[in-house]
Amino acid sequence: MNKLPERIRIKDIARLANVSVGTVDRVIHGRSGVSEVSKKRVEEILKQLDYQPNMYASALASNKKYLFGCLLPRHLAGEYWTAVEEGINEAVETYSDFNTSVKICYYDPYDYRSFAASSEEILAQEPDGIMMAPTAPQYTRNFIGRLNEQHIPYIYIDSNIKDTAALAYYGQNSRQSGYFAARMLMLLARDEKEIVIFRKIHEGIVGSNQQENREIGFRQYMKEYHPSCNILELDLRAESNDGDNQMLDDFFRAHPTVNNGITFNSKAFIIGEYLRNRKRTEFKLIGYDLLERNVTCLKEGSVSFLIAQQPELQGFNGIKSLCDHLIFKKEVTSINYMPIDLLTAETIDYYHSK
Repeated sequence: MNKLPERIRIKDIARLANVSVGTVDRVIHGRSGVSEVSKKRVEEILKQLDYQPNMYASALASNKKYLFGCLLPRHLAGEYWTAVEEGINEAVETYSDFNTSVKICYYDPYDYRSFAASSEEILAQEPDGIMMAPTAPQYTRNFIGRLNEQHIPYIYIDSNIKDTAALAYYGQNSRQSGYFAARMLMLLARDEKEIVIFRKIHEGIVGSNQQENREIGFRQYMKEYHPSCNILELDLRAESNDGDNQMLDDFFRAHPTVNNGITFNSKAFIIGEYLRNRKRTEFKLIGYDLLERNVTCLKEGSVSFLIAQQPELQGFNGIKSLCDHLIFKKEVTSINYMPIDLLTAETIDYYHSK
């Protein structure tokens, strides 16, 4: 065999197989119009050379359309999931040359039946791939089973469900994040004997696997290093912010010496704004996510630390992984943990400028 250039071209394969360039192109892309003898000769050369076609060019030439379904919690503009959607839309725009589009369906995170209804809606669109923020595992598995039956690849973001066939996961290691948050809170609390966990909850449902796992990691750290510290709980109403201030007033009236707390959801501003308005400057609060109102509380001092998790990047990379898998036939890394970024009033502006 003659010496070949480092970059194998279709015309090199055609020369070695003694066929036309058009014949090689048809064999590579599985098109008809090639005799069995020529096809076999080309395939032998491809195997000998371990030839990998330029998937980027092939995808551009195919004109196939790709629809990605996204299943996200229902939310208001400016809340955490808005940033995830920004990442999704940026990815779709980035890969627009490959005829990509997205259909986003929403579910009520406090109603498991809503997840089932929205999953049916998204399956009716006949998507090529799915990206989802899963609800509780026992209510997500039916949808996963349907996807596996139909050979539809799926990506998890925000929280992971282990022992499933997901193509990839993008999000924090939730338990490790909660473990880390406990360590940071106790640096603030020092030797105090009471702390409080604030939740947003509806009929016993927290609304996020990630929040539940963060609390598990948090409690693990407390059990290991501060077993005598009393962990109090205050469950605020998830369906409405009305009455939160009264519930907080009642809590602090009953527990006047509690000066440290944490919330595992993205609405730290609810407690932060309350603390500011009530002038409770001695209270130290840790929260999650860079919502504008959270950042304002951080800068004003009613939130001590915010833990960020790059939601835009989760949305972007989730769609990118589907493109890599379906369009470019690339191998995708299955577990992709987001960094656990601890932000203060002194560092937040530099983080925003990234």
